[in-house]
Amino acid sequence: MSARDGAAGEDGVVRIPGARAPDRRREVDARGVRIAVYEWGDATAPPLLLAHGGFDFARTFDVFAPRLADAGWRVVSWDHRGHGDSQHTALYSWEADQRDMLAVLDSTTRVPCPAVGHSKGGALMTQFIQALPHRFTRLAAIDGLPSRSPAPDVAEHERTRLLAEELSSWLDRRRRVATIVRKAGTPDELARRRGRMNPRLSHDWLRYLVSVGAQRDPDGWRWKLDPALRFGGFGPWRSEWSLFRLPGFPVPLLGILGTVSEPMDWGTQPDAVRPYLPRGSRLEVVPDVGHFIHIEKPAAVADLVLEFLSA
Repeated sequence: MSARDGAAGEDGVVRIPGARAPDRRREVDARGVRIAVYEWGDATAPPLLLAHGGFDFARTFDVFAPRLADAGWRVVSWDHRGHGDSQHTALYSWEADQRDMLAVLDSTTRVPCPAVGHSKGGALMTQFIQALPHRFTRLAAIDGLPSRSPAPDVAEHERTRLLAEELSSWLDRRRRVATIVRKAGTPDELARRRGRMNPRLSHDWLRYLVSVGAQRDPDGWRWKLDPALRFGGFGPWRSEWSLFRLPGFPVPLLGILGTVSEPMDWGTQPDAVRPYLPRGSRLEVVPDVGHFIHIEKPAAVADLVLEFLSA
């Protein structure tokens, strides 16, 4: 018996039009860290890597990923460490996320493949592809292009000091939050909390995220996110460091940006990033959407990505 849209079925999962659970799930051992991997589409189809954003998880692609899979791709996504069903770890860093990404890529294919990344996933991919350009054919970044944050004009020895301060700050905070747990609540309470970060997403969609991205404990529901994670950084990394390397990006690049500012966006403005785009890249600005462009406009974004992949 199916539930009406926005209501939970007997399996506890809220029904959302177009949402489809992954066709397969597996796990990858990323140098001792268990990473949950999900796939949509024919297992023999060409692979396409799909990286989620910070404080998200692979199941946030349950509407978007099937559209890519139905076009003939084997869409492979994974929960970043500390997110979703992947293992929590003692420390988090940009480099650790990229090592996990390499483990997922190696377990999927040794043939160059395309990638799509949203938010943090897009930024991770830009740096990862610059390190391993021979493993990729092209990248679509959905509000994942780096922003031009104010960068201090300092001498090289001062940059070393700034890096040390970033590291110290990160380690100090990790020490403080080592024993905390996330606050429990009802599914509606978790959805309302998430709504403060995702104000443009409907309550029905947020309830769907709770049903696939939270766990039920004896005292209530909790998001499957390590409470040690924090906004504003995943280790010592700054957005402008990636921006300044962007002109030399080695594979074709599609950037997709919205026009409505939200709490979780990167603050990337089209006119600010255009001078740094590599030759031959493409920037699409979707009007009247926020940070989660692929959730607000899944069909339009999927069409843009599929056109880019087929070029």
